[in-house]
Amino acid sequence: MDEVTGAQLIAEALKSQNVEYMFGIVGVPIIEVAMAAQAAGIKYVGMRNEQAACYAASAIGYLTGRPVIVIGGSSDRNQETTGAFQEFPQVEACRLYSKFSARPSSLEMIPAVVEKAVRSSIYGPLCSADSREITQAVRLLRAAQRPLIIIGKGAAYARAEKEVRELVEVTGIPFLPTPMGKGVLPDDHPNCVAAARSRALLQADVIVLLGARLNWILHFGFPPRFSPHVKIIQVDLCAEELSNNVRAASALLGDIGAVVRQLLETVRSWRFPSDSQWWLTLKEKMTANAQISKSLALRSTLPMNYYTAFHHISELLPKDCIIVSEGANTMDIGRTMLLNYLPRHRLDAGTFGTMGVGPGFAIAAGVLEQTQKSAQRVVCIEGDSAFGFSGMEVETMCRYKLPVIIIVINNNGIYSGVDPKTWKEMEKMGDMTTIAPPVTLLPEARYEQVMSAFGGRGYLVRTVEELRSALQESLNNTQMPSLLNVLIDPASDRKQQEFPWLTRANL
Repeated sequence: MDEVTGAQLIAEALKSQNVEYMFGIVGVPIIEVAMAAQAAGIKYVGMRNEQAACYAASAIGYLTGRPVIVIGGSSDRNQETTGAFQEFPQVEACRLYSKFSARPSSLEMIPAVVEKAVRSSIYGPLCSADSREITQAVRLLRAAQRPLIIIGKGAAYARAEKEVRELVEVTGIPFLPTPMGKGVLPDDHPNCVAAARSRALLQADVIVLLGARLNWILHFGFPPRFSPHVKIIQVDLCAEELSNNVRAASALLGDIGAVVRQLLETVRSWRFPSDSQWWLTLKEKMTANAQISKSLALRSTLPMNYYTAFHHISELLPKDCIIVSEGANTMDIGRTMLLNYLPRHRLDAGTFGTMGVGPGFAIAAGVLEQTQKSAQRVVCIEGDSAFGFSGMEVETMCRYKLPVIIIVINNNGIYSGVDPKTWKEMEKMGDMTTIAPPVTLLPEARYEQVMSAFGGRGYLVRTVEELRSALQESLNNTQMPSLLNVLIDPASDRKQQEFPWLTRANL
């Protein structure tokens, strides 16, 4: 009988924990692990960059509700302290950033370590909140003059869309989604006040946080973005998240679905009036902001601006598509103009604002769609700078024939760039390392040729007509990936904002 190898033990242990997908880059000694995983029935997707592989694994974990397990090679134990190949304290280095970090001491320990890694990464039973806190939360809601519900990524991860929808529609309270909370309820729901986000946050007197953190994305819950007197009702599965930055007036520790059901049992007889001054204020602001965005979107000047490009993209995207987005203005404007209608159908840079996540996220969504044969399209909308971080992953898309559509919003730079004429004038002035602004990239770079080089479809887009034609053609093509290189005005920017996008310390 053949001896069982460590690679086989790892693969079988992963399979027994219901791991279905593996993303990675192989090399000694990981080649054998990837081959054993395939033999065990696990789908292996070979990537071009280790970061992108981990991004893909994290995205598929989010989409399927499974934890991310990272497996890496190392030097042999009997070579430690000798300067061996890849000798590094991996376990200690990973401990700060993971829920479990270990190195199996023997072949026999591999299954137990893999099982513990999975178990340590998953929360316990779906628990309910303390009934006294529920009573306090309902008391606060009934007394509120300007209530608001904020739907976070945690609500999407908890698969609590049915309960959250019922809470919103029974109480009549306006809601805001966080970036990856978009789609838990459709963005076009009549209670969604995303178009008046700043006004809603600033003037709300009672806020229900459903799986959302008061971190930088929500401006920490601090003035001047929030009222100094706001009362927070916080629902979260993590005890360590409760009362972070702003002390919760009601802290509801438990599974979001279970806790919302508790709230509904008590609050069902009450409804916030739809003709209140609060609703009037929010609707007026939403209408004003929509008019500003529409006026920018309908401009016919060339090059296009962000709003024009996003307006026409949004008109063509299917309602069930998965939207992946990253970049600075590209992601921020896209959050408001590209609507989500279904839960867990938006993937973006999230809490860390990490650039380079887009292609990995899109590959994960594409592989999942390919397996499930859902016919849902994956559309990855990138800033030109963001695309540069992981752009070589288009080869991965072509290799596996993933019909991902990449749209690069190309403004020739990071935040802003310069036009070709200005660039040529700067080149005449001397050494570009001392002249070119640090935010600039090569004007009108031909990113679409990267896709076509590997067998996908590439489109250079300058006009609205070219944009609509290329996108429709890409949506009709389900056999290969496409990349639209959309050239926009290098000086295009967000519409005037009431506050800066990032809350900074006064140091």
